[in-house]
Amino acid sequence: MRIIVQVRANAKQAKVDCLGNDTYKVWVDAPAKENKANLRLIEIMSRHLGVPFGAIRFVSGMTSKMKVLEVRE
Repeated sequence: MRIIVQVRANAKQAKVDCLGNDTYKVWVDAPAKENKANLRLIEIMSRHLGVPFGAIRFVSGMTSKMKVLEVRE
């Protein structure tokens, strides 16, 4: 399954908001430097969706606020 994620880096705390239709807004408590926010995003989403860390990969948006992730179940 593919999901669309809008990311806000450097948040005070991590938070996930489901906007519907496999679309999420995620506040990430890591800086958008050296891939830290992307790794933290995968960690947050894997917990939220109940899948292993390795089951989520980027399809597009590695350097963008809008990302498309593929989740293998």
